[in-house]
Amino acid sequence: MNKKNRVLIWDIPTRMFHWFFAGGFIVAAMFALTFGEHSPLFPYHAIFGLIIFLMVVLRVLWGFVGTRYARFDSFAFSPMSVFEYLKGALRGSGIRYVGHNPGSAYAIFAMLIMMIGLAITGIMLGLGNEWVEEIHESLAYTMVAVAATHIMGVLFHTIRHRENIAASMFHGKKEAETHEAIPSSRPIIGVIFIVLIGAWAWGLLTNYDASMQSIRLPLVGIQLQVGEIEDKDQLGQSEKHGYKDDHDENDEDDEHDE
Repeated sequence: MNKKNRVLIWDIPTRMFHWFFAGGFIVAAMFALTFGEHSPLFPYHAIFGLIIFLMVVLRVLWGFVGTRYARFDSFAFSPMSVFEYLKGALRGSGIRYVGHNPGSAYAIFAMLIMMIGLAITGIMLGLGNEWVEEIHESLAYTMVAVAATHIMGVLFHTIRHRENIAASMFHGKKEAETHEAIPSSRPIIGVIFIVLIGAWAWGLLTNYDASMQSIRLPLVGIQLQVGEIEDKDQLGQSEKHGYKDDHDENDEDDEHDE
């Protein structure tokens, strides 16, 4: 049997997405579960959720044009292959996958789909569609369950097969044949990834109105209510007051014209 070398498997954009997505979701979940809806910190879970949403959009695009193991066509596993992988994992045998194994591939698909669902229902909530609140919460708890299962699977794989696959998501290398390596880590795409995410995050934070607990989405200009205002009449009174001021100004202009 030929000795395998440590070769490059994961490109930089894939590694960045993996850790940014994990960290962002943990922070968003902490804000949502730790603070009540009336807390001034609660809206930040929505801001982090919107940041993660752009990450997911970029990851989906990268799943079609990225390097060999980042593309979704390398995730194409039948349900039977998942069953065979799990059976082999329990026995300490089975096929070894250079890229994502069937279990992690299905977990990634599930988390991407649920994160898109969380973003869509979160935006709908921000627009006043309260009927999606239960769907949003159900998706959030299901997401936590899938993420926890994925982590336990990684730990089991690491202990059972003595392969630190989590570490490979830092340095990008795994033991494999030389011909199985990817030619480049795509650092320029990684820089573009950071710039886009950073610009989006900055736009969200600068367009957040803490007094109204609302945020205006950059570029599209949609206003979302991301938190509960303690004085429920505050927003209405503000809008009414603004209308009154405009009305008074118009009256003064009419009197001046006369």
